[in-house]
Amino acid sequence: MKKAISAFLQFILFVFVFGAGSLFPPFHIEHVILATPGTTRIFVADGLVLMLVLFFVILLIETLRKRIIPAGPWTAAAFILATVVGFWMEFGFKTISR
Repeated sequence: MKKAISAFLQFILFVFVFGAGSLFPPFHIEHVILATPGTTRIFVADGLVLMLVLFFVILLIETLRKRIIPAGPWTAAAFILATVVGFWMEFGFKTISR
């Protein structure tokens, strides 16, 4: 039960970091997906990068505490689920109309 609650809280943290990094990009890592004369579709990858860094920091902490075997799969599942939900909510996608 404790692992499931921890995974759920990590999922919430990952989604929050993905959304915040997409709305307030600190690094301004942008990729143009589609460019037409009327609109430009851009993906801001800052939220995804911040979420990935947070994932590796959590895994490092679990490794140092020697809890990577029982807690690592739960953290990975929370990360993957948060990534899917973030893309489903279209975090990081920006459309500029001219």
